[in-house]
Order: sequence, then structure tokens, then C-alpha cells
Amino acid sequence: MGPREIYPNPPLALAVVELRHPITAALSEAEQAALKGCLAEVFPLSRPAPGAVSMTVTPAGVTNEQTPPSPRYMTRDNTASVTFRLDAIAVETTRYVRRSTLRELLRLAVDARQKVAAADGVTRLGVRYVNEVRAGIEGPADWAQWINPDLTNIASLEAGTTGLARSWQGMAVFGDQQEGVVLRHGNLNGYAVNPSGDLRRPTPPPGPFYLIDLDSYWTPEGETPTFDWDIIESRYDAAALNAHALFEQLITDKYRREVLRRDQ
Repeated sequence: MGPREIYPNPPLALAVVELRHPITAALSEAEQAALKGCLAEVFPLSRPAPGAVSMTVTPAGVTNEQTPPSPRYMTRDNTASVTFRLDAIAVETTRYVRRSTLRELLRLAVDARQKVAAADGVTRLGVRYVNEVRAGIEGPADWAQWINPDLTNIASLEAGTTGLARSWQGMAVFGDQQEGVVLRHGNLNGYAVNPSGDLRRPTPPPGPFYLIDLDSYWTPEGETPTFDWDIIESRYDAAALNAHALFEQLITDKYRREVLRRDQ
């Protein structure tokens, strides 16, 4: 296999690696300080991620549970972060360059976690790419110029006197429960990744875009493997390459020539 092309004008708005592990105790203040010390060269800013509220309905009534904020560390340019949840490590970036660069950020996070408060094993690895495909269109049917017609053919369907399809969203699952890719797609308007979020991102003018959201995953079968970098690295590479292979099938040559290879 030859080297994969790095496009000068990619549609990727957000890349995320989520590495799940058995639930652990909350990190103490001393452990959080130790994590910050391990990560300081790349992620010097401590900005805890907000906790979440979960609602449980029982015969006795409704109860709300508040999870505490998660330790999160960010780069100075606010384009990448690593979050340590009770059950996962999440590395996110809005400035994705290549697979190896994101892999090194993941390794830094894994090494820090294992040095400070080791996780017991790996329960799931997911690599997610959220793409906002933007190109010149006059109407929904024009997406067929840029996106594989297998995804856009619904634009030719007509519902009686109400006219053609104006918008659509879909999901497809490739693979099985252990390994695969979940594709979410559709023609939308605005942004898939909030420009006002905690991570700073390039902000094109709002308007129509085609969402290609890929979640490539691996879940161990049977035993829970150790939190070992050699295992994590090989599974990360495989998941990322599976997502890349699918993405290349979802876009047209016209999109490659006229948009992806265009210098910004």
C-alpha cells in the first residue's frame, strides 16, 4: 500500500480518540496535579470538562445523578485536549494533520494515566472523524457531484405534490459488534462542530454542508486485555485506516480535484 494522500483543504472539523477502560475511582487532587506534570509540555492548561446529569426513572419516582467534572488538559492554542473520565480517556483535536500525530497524543495520555493511576484494561477503542463537506450547490440534488451517489440518490425521490427531498439523514453500520465503522451522514446547514465550543476551530461561513461522521471502533471479545500500548497502538491504527478507506469511497473524484487538493 502506498502512502496516503494528505489533502491541503480537508473537511475534517473534529477528530476524537476514545479509549474506554473499566470504571475507576475519581482522581485525587494530587493525582490530577501529577497528570498535569506529565502532560505539561503539550497540554499545559487545566480546564475541567463539565459533569453530566443522568436521569433514572423508577417506580419510586425520578432521580437525577450529577457526575463530577472530569480532569481535562488543553494545548495553549485550544485546538486539542485530553480528558480523563472515570471510564475513558478522550483525546480531541480540531487541527488534525495525520494519523501518527494523533497517535502520539494518545500515547502521551496513556503513559500519563498508567504512571499516575493505572487503568485495569481496555474495553473499547473508537476513532471518530467528523467531516463537514462544503462545496458549491444550488439545491440538494447537487450533492451528487461531490458525494457518492449511493448516499445522495434519495434527492431524486418525489413525494407527490410536495416535491423532491430537501434534506435527509442516515446511518449505516459496517462490520460487527467487535470491529466496524458507524457512518452517520446527511445534508445539513450551519455546523456539526460548534464554533463556540471549548476547542477552537476554523470557522467557514455558515451554510449547507454534507455531514460524514465516521466512528471506527474495536471492542475486545472475551477477556479484557491489559492497558498495554502495543495493543492500543495496533488497534488505533487499524480503526483509523478503516475510517480512511470508507471516507475515500464516500467522496467523488470531482470533490478531490476541485476542493480537497485546492490550496487554501
